[in-house]
Amino acid sequence: MLAVIMTGGKQYKVKPDQVIEIDRLKVAEGDSIEFDHVLLVQDGDKTLVGEAVAKARVKATVVMHTRGAKINVIKFKRRKRYMRNLGHKQQYTKVKIVEVLAQPAKKKAASKPKAKSGE
Repeated sequence: MLAVIMTGGKQYKVKPDQVIEIDRLKVAEGDSIEFDHVLLVQDGDKTLVGEAVAKARVKATVVMHTRGAKINVIKFKRRKRYMRNLGHKQQYTKVKIVEVLAQPAKKKAASKPKAKSGE
């Protein structure tokens, strides 16, 4: 089973037992989390998209919080003795996908038009 979830403004393709690195979440290590913003669910040759996955969820557990590689940002102007050096480390959360729960939305029964009385 495969799903596409959205968190932190980014989309991730996930499968059960997969460990992914997403933007930092305010959840303690070892806690479970549920992603309810699911964009696509694929089970074999059956694919659900749009309103069909409105009730789908992806369950995961937080493995650890970590930081990415350091990025150096340098501002420099030649012959003016101007140089600024700035570093940045992005914070991430490693999450292990436990299961993908796909509950397709029930189709509404087609209602018959009501006959007007008195005609």
